[in-house]
Amino acid sequence: MPRPAALACISCGADYPLTHYADDCPACRGAGVPSNLTVRYAETLGAALRRDALPAGPNSLWRFADFLPLPASDAITLGEGATPLHDVAALGLGPVWVKDESRNPTWSFKDRLACLAVSMARALGATVIASSSSGNAGAATAAYAARAGLPCVVFTTRGAVGPMVTQMRAYGAMVFECADRADRWTLVSAGVKRFGWYPTTTYFGPAVGSNPYGIEGYKTIAYEIAEQCGWAVPDWCVLPVCYGDALYGMWKGFEELRALGWIDRVPRLAAAEVSGSLAAALATGAAMPPVSKRNEPTIAGSIGADQGTVQGLDALRRTDGAAVTIDNAEMEHWQARLARATGLYAEPASVAPFAAIARLRAAGTIAAGARVVVLLTAGGLKDPATTDRTLGAAPGLADGDFDAACRALKTHYGFDPHA
Repeated sequence: MPRPAALACISCGADYPLTHYADDCPACRGAGVPSNLTVRYAETLGAALRRDALPAGPNSLWRFADFLPLPASDAITLGEGATPLHDVAALGLGPVWVKDESRNPTWSFKDRLACLAVSMARALGATVIASSSSGNAGAATAAYAARAGLPCVVFTTRGAVGPMVTQMRAYGAMVFECADRADRWTLVSAGVKRFGWYPTTTYFGPAVGSNPYGIEGYKTIAYEIAEQCGWAVPDWCVLPVCYGDALYGMWKGFEELRALGWIDRVPRLAAAEVSGSLAAALATGAAMPPVSKRNEPTIAGSIGADQGTVQGLDALRRTDGAAVTIDNAEMEHWQARLARATGLYAEPASVAPFAAIARLRAAGTIAAGARVVVLLTAGGLKDPATTDRTLGAAPGLADGDFDAACRALKTHYGFDPHA
């Protein structure tokens, strides 16, 4: 099994102990350089494997245990990973496929992060799990903490999406709603420093990235995409982005496969964001994505942060990537179009990549024939408010009068059953 050697700074390369998971790089911080840590291994991952002889099971991300920081026997698992790849050419965006992460146990891609983060928490002897989250990350963390038998404290924001807060509480997490978004970090920080709580998310601002062990879970998205594409990787992968931790994890996964010779290149990455923070950093060459305030409240609570991270920015720069700022109208349009054209119902944040692809195709950044994989991060029932508002109420019927139903089909839905 692979053996983690250290946690390494992604900016200066300095090594820190494996217990340094709750902090950034002190040397870079002292020099005013934003950075984050990543797991460095003592040997080349997967060196003893052949890509045509990967283990047949388990049917989860733990098929790739040879690339992860602990063995499958130590996993806190709910069967995460092994999600399908769907052709969505019906959308009219060219050759595009969707990696459907709504099939995970808590119905989002954050299960991959929570699985690895909580598995390492138990391996390192943690006694309390903590998270600062307004949505999917908190729900996933709560579920995996419950599976591990560990108490979980989640600090979320007042007004966070109701179904996700309900989900956190259903798993037994002790949830607090904070009036000020930044207070979440202050509160998790106090728990880490005073009581040794184990944070699955960042707990200081500005956020530079997520728990380095959790990021290892995102690598498996890249492994699965490469395998599902017959090891001929797509030209682009486009993700909805809040802080950008999945961008970095997927880049790292593809890079590990490239180093083994299993793929010939790393796909270019694109971020679909609602703040414009990463786009601004790419345009100006800034070391840290700036705070970027929106003109309107976003319907995409899962990616509602107004500042990206150095972790996500690093992945975009390493792949000559792009970032596109998406608005509410675009997400409303693509949420409805995706569901009706393909049968995939996604939360508003998850459809932002389709708007980004449309723009990047039009600009020529993504060539007309380039193959693209979209990371669909979570299902629509995570955040159904936009759909409910857009569709309005369904017509009512006072009795079992079928003729009245036929009239309603024509007047409300524009469908004539007699035609």
